[in-house]
Amino acid sequence: MTMTGGGEITCVQLVELVTAYLEDALAAADRLRFEQHLVICEGCTAYLDQMRETIRLTGTLREEHLEGAARDALLHAFRTWATE
Repeated sequence: MTMTGGGEITCVQLVELVTAYLEDALAAADRLRFEQHLVICEGCTAYLDQMRETIRLTGTLREEHLEGAARDALLHAFRTWATE
């Protein structure tokens, strides 16, 4: 994934790019701009930490941990999402 333009990225751009960053799919120049933004922005650093923790915790989630209604709602949402 590559961004257009140069210069500093905004918080909104960082949020849009966080998945690509975590998947190591950003071009080197964009990754550098992303990381430079993290140095100056505590809010985005916290957001990235939250995303990493969410990914870690979801990796430990098992079907038996969900109540029946929650499981059914998630299955319905993913089935609907996949057909859109």
